[in-house]
Amino acid sequence: EVQLVESGGGLVQPGESLRLSCVWSGFTAGTNVMSWYRQIPGREREWVAIISGVTAGSNTLYTDSVKGRFTISRDDARNTVYLQMTNLKPEDTARYYCRTLHGATYVWGQGTQVTVSS
Repeated sequence: EVQLVESGGGLVQPGESLRLSCVWSGFTAGTNVMSWYRQIPGREREWVAIISGVTAGSNTLYTDSVKGRFTISRDDARNTVYLQMTNLKPEDTARYYCRTLHGATYVWGQGTQVTVSS
């Protein structure tokens, strides 16, 4: 069974940091593009960051609002993709999801909640 499981969310104050993890299972992800998205209730899910497969150089891209603050990385030996978030802002509050494409199907995790509040 193909599965993604996120963890690492929580409640933090503005300016603090968090590291999210997404562990995959059921497939070998060496060539898979891995992405992070986030969603606020009542709004569409928003793309945050993407990292290409190891064989493609693990290149990264970010949405403008998180550039310079968030870093996506992957450790294929641990079947894990990370999202290091620094200098968090209240507008980063959302449920964060990881996603990959397996065959012709997008696979999503269940998400992890990040709340930034003083």
